[in-house]
Amino acid sequence: MQITGDMLIAGGSVRGNAGTLRAFDPARNAEMEPIFGAGDAGDVDRACRLAQAAFDPFRQAPLETRARLLEAIGERILALGDALIERGHAESALPKARLEGERARTVGQLKLFAQLVRDGRWLGATLDSAMPERKPLPRSDLRLQKIPVGPVAVFGASNFPLAFSVAGGDTASALAAGCPVVVKAHPAHLGTSELVGRAIQEAVAECGLPAGVFALVIGAGNAVGEALVAHPAIKAVGFTGSRGGGIALMNIAARRREPIPVYAEMSSINPCFVLPGALAARAEAIATGFVDSLTLGVGQFCTNPGLVVVLDGPDRQAFVEAASKALEKKGAQTMLTAGIASAYRDGVGKRAGVLGVTQVGQGASTDAQHAALPALFATSQSRFLAEAPLEDEIFGPTSLIVTCANVDEMVELAEHIEGQLTATLHMEQSDVELARRLLPTLERKAGRILANGFSTGVEVAHAMVHGGPFPATSDPRSTSVGTLAIERFLRPVCYQDLPSELLPSSVQDDNPLNLWRLRDGTFERR
Repeated sequence: MQITGDMLIAGGSVRGNAGTLRAFDPARNAEMEPIFGAGDAGDVDRACRLAQAAFDPFRQAPLETRARLLEAIGERILALGDALIERGHAESALPKARLEGERARTVGQLKLFAQLVRDGRWLGATLDSAMPERKPLPRSDLRLQKIPVGPVAVFGASNFPLAFSVAGGDTASALAAGCPVVVKAHPAHLGTSELVGRAIQEAVAECGLPAGVFALVIGAGNAVGEALVAHPAIKAVGFTGSRGGGIALMNIAARRREPIPVYAEMSSINPCFVLPGALAARAEAIATGFVDSLTLGVGQFCTNPGLVVVLDGPDRQAFVEAASKALEKKGAQTMLTAGIASAYRDGVGKRAGVLGVTQVGQGASTDAQHAALPALFATSQSRFLAEAPLEDEIFGPTSLIVTCANVDEMVELAEHIEGQLTATLHMEQSDVELARRLLPTLERKAGRILANGFSTGVEVAHAMVHGGPFPATSDPRSTSVGTLAIERFLRPVCYQDLPSELLPSSVQDDNPLNLWRLRDGTFERR
């Protein structure tokens, strides 16, 4: 499949006339062909209006059609073969094996959402029978199902060219809900985005759905993204990126005549609490695993372990020494973009200049282009609490070890930190009581709590939560990974005393969809 540099609107290619962009190969430090045409507000308007027109036909199509669309997208992504991996590798400097795994994850989550659509439990079908004889007042016949909210805007993420981009979790869950999607391609992987976008476009046509179900727009700067969020046809936004970018979109959405939700995954340092028993028993093993997690993917994961909390003492020193030795074996590697690499170096430089912060480890330097040199710092609990910038996320392979004088300081630090995607407890049986003391705080602070593991790696599953209190996300009630992600793009509708011929299939008396339903307070399948 040829990359043309066009946007994908109305089932075809559209050349943007508001400037040009090129993809960039960070490993070779060179621009790539072809030239992409940037769109403008007019292109966004056309894509959004088509999405609005497609909304009712798409949401009213049989669930099997919707499920088949998701599966067809996955099949066509696989059919792109090596061309997709080669382009993604060139645009991101990510290893081909990593991208192959990410492609498998992308296709896997599309299949998972297809299964979810067929299952139908997400509809939340609920029936409360009429009680005409009830005193003092009768009760009407009440029936409820969830319907999609409307067209959704999705922003591709820089660090996952496939799994969090054009056909990633936001798009998959929105399409599963019955929402048309307009994606803004990330400028760091324009060619990869076009290839995947064409796969989706072809799948939409194959399934006989309106062309407005999917569109891909491209923009130079922020204007196209701002126009997309501001467009009255858009009813929700999915975003993965920086805190500044997410807050900017939230502000645009809030200023609209009809404010809409922005589901933004933004900023997290994912604290690891290494409790005393675990530190005494496994300091070296935990330190080695921590460094492996820290440097995985050049530290370019939103679940990167950016904070380690330990108690003072000889075991703490053993951990620091083991982590430092492990880090020395990790070489600098090329980051996703020149801008990300520059921001990483700036962040590490500022951290090194903070009074009371000491650098205790560093990776091996290389001559790779736009590379990130792994770095490990240490400070005290009192300094961490006093210096707000120490809590800022630095996107890349760096972390901060904070030493607490006693358990009370550790608990105080847990209460102090902002909302997080994850929090980890490394513990032994002797640490259970301390873990029990920390757990209520961590439940309030994080969307996922791990024991004796490492936060990098997010399973796509029914029980997964990839979310958390602000600033980890803009809405702590949601997740961007796992089947629960569909809930972001649904809303409940109640049908009161509607004639049976007007009722949706999900709440008809004879249950034609064969769903598990809540009828008069009891779950049943009849």
